[in-house]
Amino acid sequence: MAYTTVHAETARVAPEVRRIHTDDIQAALRAGLDDFRARPSHLFFLGLIYPVCGLVLVQVALNQSLLPLLFPLVSGFALMGPFIALGLYDISRRREQGLEIHWTHTIPIAGAPRRGGLWALGGLLAAFFMAWLAAAYGLFQQTSGLDVSGGTLAFFTAVLTSVEGVKLIVVGHLLGFGFAAVVLATTVVAFPLMLDRPEIGPLGAVATSLRAVARNPKETALWGLIVAVALVAGTLALFVGLALVMPILGHSSWHLYRRLVVAS
Repeated sequence: MAYTTVHAETARVAPEVRRIHTDDIQAALRAGLDDFRARPSHLFFLGLIYPVCGLVLVQVALNQSLLPLLFPLVSGFALMGPFIALGLYDISRRREQGLEIHWTHTIPIAGAPRRGGLWALGGLLAAFFMAWLAAAYGLFQQTSGLDVSGGTLAFFTAVLTSVEGVKLIVVGHLLGFGFAAVVLATTVVAFPLMLDRPEIGPLGAVATSLRAVARNPKETALWGLIVAVALVAGTLALFVGLALVMPILGHSSWHLYRRLVVAS
């Protein structure tokens, strides 16, 4: 009886997902860029997120034993992107509804109802991130055995010029793609949905994301490719570019959610 009640309640609030097309992705990107221009949400990333990330990466680079984790840390940071972008979703939501917007809304979960569910889903992403680091380090130990005692430059030279290093790069990218695909499938609309409709819990939000991907496999794969290319481009500019790329992608993700999920 209890199971039937829970199942009926879940069915009652389960959001309906739409079939979208490439034009919808383009429209979401344009709307995200418009939100970015209207509100200086990138200041949060310039002032807090990336200085902290820079300090962590410098510490890793100075600690030779942690050198194998430098690239996994940089690339794996994107796995936490849907959680970090919560403030950006909130800005787009408030602008959409004509509500007051303050710089504090760039802070994740600021003023969000039912924060517990958002934290729980954020914890899931953190678990994925830690699993990726563990898998990447295990892969390094099993496939390369490259010497890290020569310093940062010598290590990366060996990675790029040795057979072991090339194998590490290829297999590592395939492994990272697997983690990224899982995160994309489970969270493409999960965080915006929970922020927009607090009655939807983490399980319902993940289920909705999976249904959205199942109904739009090519379009969501294209979205994932756009995100990956944009993040790589931002990273190549010594991470400063990410302070522009991340907010635009975050705002665009909100508008993609609007096109994927039918409003309540």
